[in-house]
Amino acid sequence: MHGNLHFQFGEYTLARVTVEDCIEKIPNRFELVLLASHRARLISSGSAITVDRDNDKNPVVSLREIGDGTISSGDLKEDLIHSLQKYVEVDEPEADVAPLIESQGEEDDAVQFDTMSEEELLRGIEGLAPPERRDD
Repeated sequence: MHGNLHFQFGEYTLARVTVEDCIEKIPNRFELVLLASHRARLISSGSAITVDRDNDKNPVVSLREIGDGTISSGDLKEDLIHSLQKYVEVDEPEADVAPLIESQGEEDDAVQFDTMSEEELLRGIEGLAPPERRDD
C-alpha cells in the first residue's frame, strides 16, 4: 500500500495523505487508525488543529497532523488510553501527619486502645450498606 491514500465519498476526492509519512510516525497501521480516529473526534469536539485545514474533513486533518509530526503520537496514545479507562486513578498528595500531642502527666504515657468484642464487630459489619451492583 504505497503512494497516496485517497479519501473518497461518492465522486469527490477530499484529500491525499501519503501513507509513508504516517507510517514513519506510527508504524502499526491498526494503531494509526485508532489514533487518527481519536484525534478526529477531538477535533470535532473543539480541539485546535495544528495544520491548515485546506477544506479537509477532520479525519484527513488528523492524518495530516500525524504525518507532519505536528502532534505527538505518544501524547495522542496516552490521551486515547485515558479516554477508554472506566476508573481513573488520581494521584493526590498524602495528608500531612498530625503532630503528636504531648502528655500532661505520667499516666497519659500509656497507649490506650478502644476494644470491641467480636459480636460488636459483626453487628457493625452487618449494619454496613452493600456496595451498589454494577453490570459492567
